[in-house]
Amino acid sequence: MPILGIDTSSQVSSVAVLSDGRLASEITMQARLTHSETLLPHIVQALDMAGVKKQALTGIAVSIGPGSFTGLRIGLAAAKAMSYALRVPIMGIPSLEALAMHYPVPGLRLYAMMDAQKKNAYVLRCHWARQADGLQLVSEEPVSVRPFAEVLAEIGAEDTPSVLLGDIVQRRIAGIGDLPPQALLPPPELIMPRAAHVAVLGARRLARGETDNLMSLEPVYIRRSEAEVLFEKRHPELRAKAGEHHEEKETIIFDAADPSH
Repeated sequence: MPILGIDTSSQVSSVAVLSDGRLASEITMQARLTHSETLLPHIVQALDMAGVKKQALTGIAVSIGPGSFTGLRIGLAAAKAMSYALRVPIMGIPSLEALAMHYPVPGLRLYAMMDAQKKNAYVLRCHWARQADGLQLVSEEPVSVRPFAEVLAEIGAEDTPSVLLGDIVQRRIAGIGDLPPQALLPPPELIMPRAAHVAVLGARRLARGETDNLMSLEPVYIRRSEAEVLFEKRHPELRAKAGEHHEEKETIIFDAADPSH
């Protein structure tokens, strides 16, 4: 039952094929090329490397955020197009949950983070716990947008060792200075997003019969884009008018007791 995994939530472009419970192929790269340039060629290459025809795919798993607004839209658009054309299920996977798959180790606290710009980060503070049916990922608070320096200060005030994960760690850590002793910084290849993890979580959801609606699946942005903020500042009258009719929607990131959501 081959599953295609796609992660374009950051500058890293990652595509993987999971087949019969094993990682058949994966292409993960961080380059100056855009996702619009690399994603489709990487999908073709990953399928070819795995020896899997696209018609043999049984599902598409894609990271849905939070993360890069443009990257998420490109990845989800490609996943939706393939899901529709091949008539296979689609599974949206929270980006930070997939990051936490790097270290399924009880006893450690994980800070899975994505760059939210302006020295801020999308943050998921979580840990793995042993349960009757195996290890489960437990979120300790809802995903939030916080200053990266504030996260480091929080880690320094805790006793539990904390592993830092995500693209913002690699880009921002150089200007921070000394890390708190409780902060554990893995090598770059062990903190970046991987489509293999997205595919694994997608396969678990598919095995339970949990899939998403192709037409209604959307990225999880957490915050508004900079373009939206600037537009509202320039047109306050439109913002006030929209507020009269706008109804807030609750966004559920994932069930803390269920890592596959």
